Amino acid sequence: MDSKMPTRDEAENLLIWAHGQNPGPWADHCRVVARAAETIAIKCGLDGNRAYVSGLLHDIGRYEGIRGLHHVFAGYELLKSKGYGRIGEICLSHSFPYQNIDEFFGINDCSLEETEIIISFLKDNEYNDYDKLIQLCDAIGTASGVSLIEVREMDVIRRHGFTELTLEKIEAIFGLKAYFDKLCAMNVYDLFYDEIREISFR
Repeated sequence: MDSKMPTRDEAENLLIWAHGQNPGPWADHCRVVARAAETIAIKCGLDGNRAYVSGLLHDIGRYEGIRGLHHVFAGYELLKSKGYGRIGEICLSHSFPYQNIDEFFGINDCSLEETEIIISFLKDNEYNDYDKLIQLCDAIGTASGVSLIEVREMDVIRRHGFTELTLEKIEAIFGLKAYFDKLCAMNVYDLFYDEIREISFR
């Protein structure tokens, strides 16, 4: 898979374009995810720039408009077409901390062929630290700032409902937090303490 990565400016310009196609709070969510991912990555000794760009573009498929699962595939296809294959895979992985397509919150509006591509990706790929990091930051990043997992996930559940695998997905997210707590040798919430307090308890 192509390892080429856009610069921050290129990624931000792409997000600005995508938001112009489909305005909404999702773009601010992407910026919060990017900032949180960079902060945690640096603390953990990972590449902060790669984490930031991955977070900024993880939801880029929302340029299509109001879609369900298809935003995952659309983002992957868009970034792959630009030569950003590995970053594009973040679009596929970010919604699936539990590697099963049935745990997706929302509707599956992909074609059968697109669905099979996502299923094959989830089956055949082992997540690296950047996949895991964006999954965690997607689960703590609101459009307004970093929150507790419980706050962000309850908002998602209220909007999209439960699936048969919702509990497994939530357990996987808490597992990700524990993983990065250990990698950072601290509670990652402490990196955003004042922000979490404001967002989660206002």
